[in-house]
Amino acid sequence: MKTIIEPFRIKSVEPLRMTTNTERETYLKEANYNLFSLKSDDVLIDLLTDSGTSAMSTKQWAGIQMGDESYAGSPSFYRFEKALRELAPFRHIIPTHQGRAAEKILFSIVGQKGKVIPNNTHFDTTRANVEATTTEAIDLVKKEGLDPQLEHPFKGDMDLNRLRDLLETRADDVPLVMLTITNNSGGGQPVSMKNIRETKALCEEFGKPLFLDACRFAENAYFIKQREEGYADKTPKEIVQEIFSYADGMTMSAKKDALVNMGGWLALNDDDLAMNARNLLILTEGFPTYGGLSGRDLDAMAIGL
Repeated sequence: MKTIIEPFRIKSVEPLRMTTNTERETYLKEANYNLFSLKSDDVLIDLLTDSGTSAMSTKQWAGIQMGDESYAGSPSFYRFEKALRELAPFRHIIPTHQGRAAEKILFSIVGQKGKVIPNNTHFDTTRANVEATTTEAIDLVKKEGLDPQLEHPFKGDMDLNRLRDLLETRADDVPLVMLTITNNSGGGQPVSMKNIRETKALCEEFGKPLFLDACRFAENAYFIKQREEGYADKTPKEIVQEIFSYADGMTMSAKKDALVNMGGWLALNDDDLAMNARNLLILTEGFPTYGGLSGRDLDAMAIGL
């Protein structure tokens, strides 16, 4: 039997408190069986989320010492901007404290009563931020993604026929189209490059920008490498670069595939949208070169990317 070891050493060990079955039953009753109300010290194996729970690398911890806390124009921001642009060369990169802040800013600008935003499947905070502006959030994942028992390589794909129907009947009500990679609320299912490319083509046909909710872009790229014809010999980085070449903007929680404990960003190409976004950012997050983060957080994101 072939054994594959993990290609890393563990340099730090954090002890966990063992609990008895009786203790766990007591904690659950005291929390009224709401797992969000448990104290994390009482949880031995925490499967609530992967968001922000990554162990950072030695290089990230070293980079934290380089963090510059200047209010404006910090070199930490420019290191972060450079690292992101190597993967996703958007004209405007706006850091936020996490992904939902990027969503709040974006939908506060484009959303209003009577508008509709389609997605393969909106994540819960995405839907909440869309609907908070009285905009309608519509899920258009293809039918294979709704069958938990079905084996299919890309169950996160957008249903392009339903998207076309929406754009043909309500194009004026659609400010943008979103695609979530991987499709988190759809079970973390990936989206194929073919589907991303064809979604972009359909958006161009109707003059609509395509935005990615890209929290797990690296994971999605690896699924493409494993499962999609023509990508087996491409590096994950090359696949990521192609993914972002089809997008007009993105929201991101860096607590996932940038492998940090806190951070995110909004990135886009539209100059007017970016100006409005930065104005809102200053009200709620901070100056555009720190966006609610410390300089060390920006450096950790840069190295994580």
